[in-house]
Amino acid sequence: MELIRSSDIQVFSNSGIESRQLLFPENSSSKRVTITQVMVPPGGKNPPHRHSASEQIWIALQGSGNLLLESGETVGFAEGDVVRFEEGDLHGFFNSGTQTFVYMSVTSPPLNFRAAYDSDWSR
Repeated sequence: MELIRSSDIQVFSNSGIESRQLLFPENSSSKRVTITQVMVPPGGKNPPHRHSASEQIWIALQGSGNLLLESGETVGFAEGDVVRFEEGDLHGFFNSGTQTFVYMSVTSPPLNFRAAYDSDWSR
């Protein structure tokens, strides 16, 4: 058994976006998943990116906005929706709504997102 205490949950932030690392390589020995809760403020953008060796599932918990996909395509994504990105799929998110958008992310195999949140998102 592995119990993750709230004191062991780190929060990464970049460009106003906060990501709570609920279960990730620094607080868990899981070889199967990383689980994060992400909060995107109105007008916030998680820039399009890829995970070359992991798939990712997002579960929209609150709010709405647009998925940012390949070739500039956007798709509405709102509370209650679920999306799965295969390895290598380009994906990002823009909060076009008026409230904070919250989603849960499950990544398999696990990734440590520290470097991603330390990078420059202003591009």
